[in-house]
Amino acid sequence: MTRTLCLAQDAEADQLLSTDDFALLLGMLLDQQYPMEHAFRGPQKLAGRMGGFDLRRIAEADPAEFEELAATPPAIHRYGRSMARRAQALANYIIEHYDGVPAKIWTEGDPDGKEVLRRLQDLPGFGAQKAKIFLALLGKQRGVQPEGWRKAAGAYGDEGSRRSVADVVDAETLAEVREFKKQAKAVAKAAE
Repeated sequence: MTRTLCLAQDAEADQLLSTDDFALLLGMLLDQQYPMEHAFRGPQKLAGRMGGFDLRRIAEADPAEFEELAATPPAIHRYGRSMARRAQALANYIIEHYDGVPAKIWTEGDPDGKEVLRRLQDLPGFGAQKAKIFLALLGKQRGVQPEGWRKAAGAYGDEGSRRSVADVVDAETLAEVREFKKQAKAVAKAAE
């Protein structure tokens, strides 16, 4: 698919997410305990500070300098230094396991949805839920649809759902996803 993503709700940041697989993975990594659109703006902030966005430069950056870069206001995340360490761990993992080519996660060896999910769960900072959401994002918005991807993504793969970032295509769907999450929290709290 060639459609530009609309996750960061910022044209420049969304263009980077749409054209750089590591930027998209990093945005997903940052999407926790932080507003979604701000998390997905993180890669663009790094690109502006590093004179471009490059997985290998992130991996090879001096850790203390990279933490400072990530934590400088506006920071890439509420926990900028911690997330900088996670970003470097993710970059190094992709270099070590996928020759620095993130797309190999979902293309190498023609994997099915279950295998792509397993590979995503193996990434530093990606648990089961984050991996399912990212798989759904790939399937729904990037045209990456290995056999069984919807089943592997669980409810996040449901067509027409408004559960996660995988379903955000504009400001309206962002609001719908927020409302779904708000209602899900209310139900969970009532069940306590």
